[in-house]
Amino acid sequence: MAGLSPRAGQFGGRSDCLDLVGLTPLMARTSGRPEIPIALIGPVALDHPDLAAQNIREVPGKLPGVCADAGDAACAHGTFIAGILAARRMSVAPAICPGCRLLVRPIFSEASVNDEQMPRASAGELADAIIDVIDAGARVINLSVALQGPSARGGRSLQEALDFALRRGIVVVAAAGNQGAVGGSVITCHPWVIPVVAYDLRGRPMDLSNLGASIGRCGLGAPGEAVTSLGATATPLTLGGTSAGTPFVSGAVALTWSEFPGASAAEVRSAVTQAAAPRRTAIVPPLLNAWASYQAMSMARS
Repeated sequence: MAGLSPRAGQFGGRSDCLDLVGLTPLMARTSGRPEIPIALIGPVALDHPDLAAQNIREVPGKLPGVCADAGDAACAHGTFIAGILAARRMSVAPAICPGCRLLVRPIFSEASVNDEQMPRASAGELADAIIDVIDAGARVINLSVALQGPSARGGRSLQEALDFALRRGIVVVAAAGNQGAVGGSVITCHPWVIPVVAYDLRGRPMDLSNLGASIGRCGLGAPGEAVTSLGATATPLTLGGTSAGTPFVSGAVALTWSEFPGASAAEVRSAVTQAAAPRRTAIVPPLLNAWASYQAMSMARS
């Protein structure tokens, strides 16, 4: 099947988003494996009919991972991200890897979504969540979340949690942020993290995305313009920004790893990030090319 590209529209969701980053042919090969769990910051409307609930597990935290109020903004955001990753194929959502197990771990109250439609959490809360999902068996961690005023102590704990992910071989993918700034954070400056910048449907980086040396060196671009996925209710939701782009990269990592389950985290991470551009000097990362990542892994392991 290598080299064959299914026709656009074979899958649900926005086929232009999937085609933009080479996910369509990879999704034709696999829907993912449950042995490659993806951790997601909740809450999520687990009773949504287009989510494969049998493949979703809540990781206990101080707050429930299941939505208490389907009309809440944080619930809508979590369900939107879950739909990109684990909705049923042929639903309105991109539904990249419904065969992978989804681990839902909440760290913020359902009301705490800012004007950018991205949930915020303290560095300490996020660090605890990262440790918890690693202990729960996550292989990929999707961080479509922003930090709120990290303290020095919280920053250290978050650094240590990301170091722990590196030692345990857990791939971490994180939104670069939507402030249109140049710089970095504890997350995006960590050398193991893959920061994600939002690209429009013409393959150009969006002005709202944060950029920086570490983002350009270690990150990737992904669809961040008018992405349609599941809402917490029956009505689909369309959002944009780096938060929306992050699960496209997480999903590509999970699908690639599902095809090569014996590969190390470093091998998969390298294939996904380096297939797009092996040498980088700019502050803008290249666009994800999931099919090239699969081909790179095939060659490396043949």
